[in-house]
Amino acid sequence: MATVEDVDFAKQDGLVPCVTQDARTGRVLMLGYMDEQALEQTLATGEMHYWSRSRQELWHKGETSGNTQRLVGLAADCDRDTLLAIVDPAGPACHTGETSCFFDEVADEAIPILPRLQEVVDHRRQAQPEGSWTSRLLREEDLAEAKVEEEAAEVVARARGEDDGDPLAHEIADLWYHSLVLANKHGVDLADVLAELADRR
Repeated sequence: MATVEDVDFAKQDGLVPCVTQDARTGRVLMLGYMDEQALEQTLATGEMHYWSRSRQELWHKGETSGNTQRLVGLAADCDRDTLLAIVDPAGPACHTGETSCFFDEVADEAIPILPRLQEVVDHRRQAQPEGSWTSRLLREEDLAEAKVEEEAAEVVARARGEDDGDPLAHEIADLWYHSLVLANKHGVDLADVLAELADRR
């Protein structure tokens, strides 16, 4: 197991890059830099500290915005000159208000669709935009539950050849979406479902 003393700060003039990843969704949130003091403060407080290259000072993430990052796990790469921080974020990582700094997609497949969908549902729950079907599912009593029943029946009917409407993949996508909204409505996160599947494996 690596210690603070094992991390190679000398290679890049006293700094090491730190990739920060959401413990719940697995999404990469940001790339920051740490000096030895930032790493020591992170380990001492349990919250992420970085070295701000623009301000040339130690930076406690979320100190002013409230968007702190609670440390869950920390690993060094094989050369011990790069860190991977697994965190529980209290808010967006990016100064733009986006969940992740990596939102400007170069390819549509850059972010796995289920974590992206989870983020959309979370946003709809908080913002409640008018005209949003997701917001309505979250707001109205029994609507999400009824839709899951309806979509499940449509999946089975299509699989049995009793319905020649939309393709089976389309019907399953409808069921997954409504199931994810239903889970969110009842406080069950996508990460909880994935963890359950992992345990069963």
